[in-house]
Amino acid sequence: MNTADQSTALLTDHYELTMLQASLADGTAHRRSVFELFARRLPDGRRYGVVAGVNRLLDALERFRFDEGTLAFLAERGVVDQATCEWLAAYRFSGDISGYADGEIFFPGSPILVVESSFAEAVLLETVFLSILNHDSAVASAASRMTWWAGGRPCIEMGSRRTHEEAGVASALAAYIAGFATTSNLEAARRFGIPSAGTAAHAFTLLHDTERDAFRSQIDALGKGTTLLVDTYDLTEAVKTAIDLTGPELGAVRLDSGDLPSLAGQVRDQLDALGAKKTRIIVTSDLDEYQIAALAPAPVDGYGVGTSLVTGSGYPTCGFVYKLVAREDADGAMYPVAKKSPDKISIGGRKYALRRRNSAGVAEVELIGVGEPPVDDGDDRVLLKPLVEAGKIIGRTTPAESQAHHLKVRDELPRSASQLSRGEAAIPTEYIGDLTARNPYAPRSAM
Repeated sequence: MNTADQSTALLTDHYELTMLQASLADGTAHRRSVFELFARRLPDGRRYGVVAGVNRLLDALERFRFDEGTLAFLAERGVVDQATCEWLAAYRFSGDISGYADGEIFFPGSPILVVESSFAEAVLLETVFLSILNHDSAVASAASRMTWWAGGRPCIEMGSRRTHEEAGVASALAAYIAGFATTSNLEAARRFGIPSAGTAAHAFTLLHDTERDAFRSQIDALGKGTTLLVDTYDLTEAVKTAIDLTGPELGAVRLDSGDLPSLAGQVRDQLDALGAKKTRIIVTSDLDEYQIAALAPAPVDGYGVGTSLVTGSGYPTCGFVYKLVAREDADGAMYPVAKKSPDKISIGGRKYALRRRNSAGVAEVELIGVGEPPVDDGDDRVLLKPLVEAGKIIGRTTPAESQAHHLKVRDELPRSASQLSRGEAAIPTEYIGDLTARNPYAPRSAM
């Protein structure tokens, strides 16, 4: 069965169905509830995060159905009783969801997703929502730092061999949202319509009797605009051979090992001396945002990034949580609820978010209203967008739209947001409204 057709209902934790069964039995399952998905903090050293996975989440919600096979499994395992199975058979999410769009920037406490429905409908979605957003946003957050430091030079996603096969597909999309130009993953290209690219590995050169034979074969198949991998044997000889075969029309050469800044300079000088001044230099070899930043002065025209990208550059999850923040009481009124554990503090009440900007359009504060929206002072931007209304999905965007949105909102951030050194979030998170707990997201200097 195609993955796109599979039910997502069992991409969940057993305890969600346990809570469902108990709440159906005691009558609380139908209480109106508000769940929110957010991060209590950014990964150490990060100045901002990037939301990705929203459109995949909406696809998963659309397929969140308990079919006959799924229900039979639950009944046979004794996961739920017959009454709960009957309720699940008719499950369709009928509530409202608002959230940050794919490509949006987030900070500690940002209400990235607000789910409003009955407790029963919303509680089942916790794990599938968290698994998608935690993974995709971790990749996008790393990718954004890489594309920022690439400074307009294209980045190529090539990490599929370093992660789970489906994670590779999701990673390619998340990287594209955060500004990557292309992916090597053809399934991602097929599903999402993002550009793909690829040429040859060292194995192709080793297959042939000589490096010249390998280069000639690739050029004959793909044209002089192709990218030749030139560090299998002797780098200087390989570049000479490449230009001898193509003249100045060679598209690019790729460096995959060694002291990349030094070698890039050496190869640039050689290419220019051979008349191939338009031939680009692409570098790969376990790059991350720090190496990309270090390569900024080098004559490099593009970067291929794999392992570091698909693992979130050291932080493979964003630490998102999904918490009940408000629920209906016995009289039908909504009131805030929150866990009060000292090390996992939450703020109760339905949240609304604005990004406060100064007159120059630079972001200053993540302003969150508790219980009611903050007032726009004229330069602010509303962050929560309608994604689902009365069960109908309305908030999908295309990958190209998401990428354009990300590049636009990243430009709002103060320049300090690009720093790779350890530090606080680029802007503080501030709350307005009736708070019952001290703001846990204020910068340390303000606490």
